[in-house]
Order: sequence, then structure tokens, then C-alpha cells
Amino acid sequence: MTGVPPAHEQKPGSTRTLLSTKDDAGAVISRVRRTVLPGGLRVVTENLPGVRSAAVGVFVAVGSRDETPALSGASHFLEHLLFKGTPERSAMEISASLDAVGGEFNAYTAKEYTCYHARVLDDDLPMAIDVLGDMLTSSLVTSADVEAEREVILDEIAMHDDDPEDVVHNLFAEHAWSGTPLGKPIAGRPETIRALSRTQINRYYRGRYVAPRTTVAVAGNLDHADVVRRVKRTFARHDFLAATDARPEPPRTSGRPRPLRSGEARTSRPSEQVNLVLGMRGITRSDMRRHTLAVLNAALGGGTSSRLFQEVRERRGLAYSVYSFASSYSDAGMVGVTAGCLPAKVEDVLAVSREELAKVARDGLTEEEVVRAKGQLRGGLVLGLEDTGSRMSRLGESELFHERILGVDEVLDRIDRVSMADVHEVAADLFGGHETLALVGPS
Repeated sequence: MTGVPPAHEQKPGSTRTLLSTKDDAGAVISRVRRTVLPGGLRVVTENLPGVRSAAVGVFVAVGSRDETPALSGASHFLEHLLFKGTPERSAMEISASLDAVGGEFNAYTAKEYTCYHARVLDDDLPMAIDVLGDMLTSSLVTSADVEAEREVILDEIAMHDDDPEDVVHNLFAEHAWSGTPLGKPIAGRPETIRALSRTQINRYYRGRYVAPRTTVAVAGNLDHADVVRRVKRTFARHDFLAATDARPEPPRTSGRPRPLRSGEARTSRPSEQVNLVLGMRGITRSDMRRHTLAVLNAALGGGTSSRLFQEVRERRGLAYSVYSFASSYSDAGMVGVTAGCLPAKVEDVLAVSREELAKVARDGLTEEEVVRAKGQLRGGLVLGLEDTGSRMSRLGESELFHERILGVDEVLDRIDRVSMADVHEVAADLFGGHETLALVGPS
């Protein structure tokens, strides 16, 4: 289906089949379809006839990186407020609707998007779509709710500030992307949360939560046409679909990622451990090498058989927790190592981690390591897709960030085609650059 145009090139009111998967007998076992509604709202579904559940997510391409300094934390604040009530439903009625059918219901804010999602029995999907559509288009954002939720968010920030792992990753991002929105904590800071007014948040809501930036993704036992009809009806509230000639916004993309600021950042904490992040420039979401990097990351520090776990924990006993990471955004990325250890072992952990990074950059991985990493990725991908919620998330994120949705078999094929030379090339490119170090613990 490589000829299917991306959403921003699809005519409003039209429907496209993006993927169709068949079993060995030729029967369709899943089908992914997309309809672009008037107003630019896109609806993407995956029909899975063999299940009795359905998961729905509303993905809005607005996150913490879209905030001005004065609005820091507004995206996350708004996520909380959309659960507080609409003209049709109180906060209690929103919660009770999903609780009464045993549904799962939540939301989260990221740097580049916000997601509101529910997972229910297939018979209850119409209700879940209506509740989410009501929240997204018609939330009241009252002054009383802003003041009440302000205190909740301040408590949430305090909770994360008590977790040294959260603190060290926020410190790393703040230093690495200093002076840019990517460096800000998603939840904001206490001073910015205290300063945000109801007027600012409501203006942010009405200005940023618009149909062309929104995707409704649904996976499970469903009928695409029925889902589209229900979404069109429920999202018509508050003139959300009024701009009939609008089209979906294209994905945010960039070629070479922005550089990371090198150097060291340290926060003193009276704790028993030091938590550290040692990182370098990574790749963007749209980089074609992302599957190669996934293989590299799995082999380097993605499991108990990985190089870092074996060298740092098993052979030397330097740390209980150590792993590698790779994070990508539209125009930025980071790779590196994170660990927690006793203060006396910090220098040894850093020395061993740097040594392993240098070895991979110089010599690449062994064939055994590449084969094992591929198997880990294949298993994780396929097992994750046993769940309708995972399939829904994959649809929504793909629509926001990529020109097209890849089928599971195509992803598996791309992983299989990663060679030892590919991994070596990526490792040499990423692990040979300037490093950024963040540490949190006793001085």
C-alpha cells in the first residue's frame, strides 16, 4: 500500500485502506483504514474481528515543546482539566461512564503530543467515543477547576521531584537542550504552574486543540464506517469541524537532529545512590536508520544479556540498574546510558560505560549479539500487538509522526534486514560525538 497518500494529501470526506493483513488461507484478519473528515480530523481504525475489546485514543499534536516560557506546563495542566466536566457531563459522570462498564480510561502528555484514551468491550465503544469527543471539544475549564487542579499538579511535580530517576532525566534534558522548549519538564515548574491563569489555559485549549492537529485512532472489533459516523457526530460539538476545507497537518519532520549541549550538570541530593545519565546526539523520528538504532540499543543495554548489564552488573557488581536508551523527536534525538549506583562507584560505572560505547563504535557488534537483539525486538513487537491498546497507540503515533503506517510484517522485515555493518555505522556516528552527563545524588 505504498501508493496510499499521507493524511495531509487525502481529500476531506474520503476513505483509504492503508493496510490489509490476510492469513494463510487468504482471509482478512485485520484491516487499517483512514477517513479524513471535513475540518481535517482524521479517523484511523484497525478492525480485529477475533477480539471482544476495542481501544480508542484521541491524539492531539500539541505537547510541552509547543509552549512559550510563560505557558510552561500548560499542555499537561490542560490534560488534567479535560476530565473535569462539560455542559453534558460532570467530572463524576465522565468517570462513572467508564467505570460502569469496566473500562480503562486515562491520558498522558508528551513533548510533542497529548493522548486521551480508553479501552472497553466492543459493545461499549460508542459510549467511549462519545465521552472522549465531548471532553476534547467541549470541556468547560472553569476557574474553580483550574484552582483545584493546580494543587493536584503541584503535588504531582513534588512526587516526581522525590524520584531521583525522574530528576536526573529532567536535568539531562534541561542541560542538553538548554534554552529550547525540549529542555523543559513536561509538567512545568511550580512557579509556572502557580502563575498560569484560567484565561491563558482556555486560550491555549481553544487555539491548539483543533481538528487538523487531531487523530482519532481505534483498534478492535469494530466497523470502520460506524466509527466514522460516531466520531463525526460527537466531534461536531463546539464547531470543532467547522472549517470544512481544512486538511490534516503534515508530520513535523527535520533532517539532521539539533546538537546536544555537551558538559556536565549535577544536582546534590542527600540520597544513598547516585543516578546518572550519560548521553549523546541521537536521530530524529523520521530517520530511516531507526530500526538499526533499535537493534543497537537492544544489544547494548536493552536486557539482562546486553553488554552493559553483563559488564556493569554481572561481572563487576557496580550497579543494580543499568540500561541504554534511545529517544527520538521530530527534530532531535538522544542516545546513551542511565544507571544508579553507590557514590563510590560512579567513576567506575562511567569508565566501563564509556569503554563499552567506544568498543561498539570502534568494532561494532558480534553476529550473536545482532541475532539476539533482533529476536528481542521481534518478540517485543509481536507480543505487544496482542493488546488492542498497543495497536491503537501504534496507529495514532504513526499518523502523527510518519508519512505512512508500516505493517507489522514490514517492520519485522526491516529489523531482519539490519546488518552488522549497518549497526557499526550507526554506532560510529552516534557514540563518537560530544557527551552530556547528568548526575543526581550526594556531593
